[in-house]
Amino acid sequence: MRRKHLRSLGAIAVVAALTLSACGDDGGNGGGNGGGGATPEFNGAVGAVFNASDKTGGTLKMGKSGDWGDSVDPGDTYYGYSWNLLRGYGRALTMFKVAPGKESEELVGDLAEDLGTPSEGGKTWTYTLREGLVYEDGTAITSADVAYAVTRAFDREVFPNGPEYFNGYLDYPADYKGPYKTPEMDISSAIETPDERTIVFHLKAAYAGFDYFAMTPQTVPVPKDKDTGTKYKEHVISSGPYMWESWEAGKKYVLVRNPEWDPATDPNRNPLVDRIEIELNLNAEDVDNRILDGDLHVDVAGTGVQPATLPTVLNDEEIKAKADNPGSARTWYTSIIPTVKPLDNIDCRKAVMLAMDRSLYQAAYGGPLAGGDIATSMLPPTIPGHIDFDPYDSAAEGPDVEGAKAALADCGQPDGFDTNIAYRTERPKEQATAEGFQQALKAVGINLTLKPLAEGTYFSDTVGKPSYLVENNIGLATNGWSADWNDGFGFFSQIVDSRVIRPTGGSSNLSVRVPEIDALLDTAIGELDTATREGYWGEIDELVMAEAVVYPGIYSKALTLRGDGITNVFVNEAFGQYDYISMGVE
Repeated sequence: MRRKHLRSLGAIAVVAALTLSACGDDGGNGGGNGGGGATPEFNGAVGAVFNASDKTGGTLKMGKSGDWGDSVDPGDTYYGYSWNLLRGYGRALTMFKVAPGKESEELVGDLAEDLGTPSEGGKTWTYTLREGLVYEDGTAITSADVAYAVTRAFDREVFPNGPEYFNGYLDYPADYKGPYKTPEMDISSAIETPDERTIVFHLKAAYAGFDYFAMTPQTVPVPKDKDTGTKYKEHVISSGPYMWESWEAGKKYVLVRNPEWDPATDPNRNPLVDRIEIELNLNAEDVDNRILDGDLHVDVAGTGVQPATLPTVLNDEEIKAKADNPGSARTWYTSIIPTVKPLDNIDCRKAVMLAMDRSLYQAAYGGPLAGGDIATSMLPPTIPGHIDFDPYDSAAEGPDVEGAKAALADCGQPDGFDTNIAYRTERPKEQATAEGFQQALKAVGINLTLKPLAEGTYFSDTVGKPSYLVENNIGLATNGWSADWNDGFGFFSQIVDSRVIRPTGGSSNLSVRVPEIDALLDTAIGELDTATREGYWGEIDELVMAEAVVYPGIYSKALTLRGDGITNVFVNEAFGQYDYISMGVE
């Protein structure tokens, strides 16, 4: 049965009220560690395995609103759900432990026998691959394949998505342009492969957390003779327990078991299902409805049910028992673009900060239970180094209309101004956020026109491209970020460092261009004392807020659904989502 799509702010306010009324009863937090057919319970997959089982076989059915956010190519991906799924068909040098609770934030060796061995004070890192590793076609995986995978992601014209860690920190030659444009260049200053099982990375400066870099999909091996550049996403050569059966752009992805995968070489994974099917370009609320109706097992995006679904979940104890409410190291926010006039004036940006009503932001995501707590700064409280501060008095009831008008006068726009706000078309919560901004800012004369943009090219071709923002007068862009790992550097480095902004697009940093922040990031990663290093993250947070270049909305939570018939379900806290490579079906 289809449910009506709630789009108005009034309807969202009703949903928020329903959510608030449900906060007093969390339904318990049971582990549900029985065998198949365990009794459903709310939060049963948070901190424990729900419906534990070792039964193999069957098909795990996933759905997603809109197209895939970036790519399934390990060198060109950055969405959390993409990294989560990718562990099924690609193995990186290291990985987060496959376990519920805090254990899932621990790093272990994956392709590598163990974590890296540092030398030269942390400027050099060495990894040794496990013996017997092979691809789906039976050919051996070598250290040269890992090195090639890392270098191919260097070319941002070919692969605009993905983090900048390796590109920014490896000691590449100054004129290196990647293996496609400079294939014969000696890059031993950055990466060496002295034998088929050893890979050595050389950094420009010491970094004690390099094992986190090694966890990223960019270390998933790519055989050079099978690389097809931008078409490689159509059939990534598997190094994991699953391989691609079919890749239909914008329609459907299908993964099946990789017959060459050897569990003896992989102590981390225990794949249960024989097949994974992912339907794409569904309506967001249809995904929720199909999970409730038993047609799908899980929403692969992992960002929670839509506001229109909340009353159904929260007001029916039987349905609520099939839901989980995990938190994550994520902040939903809106970038305020300082290169788009008149937002190049800090007082105009402050007017936006003061005029917006954060309760509308929270309501757009479903209230405190389904969406999260109102944010007063960027760094989530779950990350060490977070400090509580509220520079724009955002915790007060309602917006500061008079303060916003005074800021507009100071920036020479006493009657307000016109600009556009972008959001991802496939995300109703972002649309509701944009509508909230439109409603709140209109009260001070700032007129926003909503600009829905496709999720699949949001960062690569539109808001992630600086020239597009200016040419299309995109003054605000809804956004969100989850830490690559639970650390200030893992959260901040790709969204506040101006050096990751690329003219070709693909950057996750849309608006922060502060040299002092860049310098603090460099100082922090070289700091060996933990308390001192964590103190820098709070300083960076304060500087970002002082520049008024991002509007923090909420510290994320998500109300997610586990469909009927799935087993071995738990939230992997490294992703803030269900662990997709561990699920089984009854």
